[in-house]
Amino acid sequence: MDPIADMLTRIRNAKAAGHETVSIPYSQIKSAILAILKRENFIDGFEKKGKKIRKTIAVKLKYQKDGSSAISSIARVSKPGQRVYAPAAKMHSIREGFGIAVISTPEGLMTDREARRKRVGGEVICEVW
Repeated sequence: MDPIADMLTRIRNAKAAGHETVSIPYSQIKSAILAILKRENFIDGFEKKGKKIRKTIAVKLKYQKDGSSAISSIARVSKPGQRVYAPAAKMHSIREGFGIAVISTPEGLMTDREARRKRVGGEVICEVW
């Protein structure tokens, strides 16, 4: 099973059901992805809860005043069965700059804009808009 795809599916399902928060099993990479989503204003925040093997992350979803979610779509790009890599020169903008792609580079996780600016490529984890 793919834990990152599971996290994205939980967020997608909670958004569709109109939930304020969603609970996700903890891992460092999930926490790093959520930090990018918070920095880019797709979620309101997240908090690590629990101890030892029962750690979870409580994610607070962000909604507009009209009730629509800040996340229109969230999709996994690189999967365990088919990894997707992109060099910095061939990285394209997501939804003409309205979305982001989370890229795993040798310098850590970053958005596609940051990766192009630093001229580093890497694995395309997911796209959010």
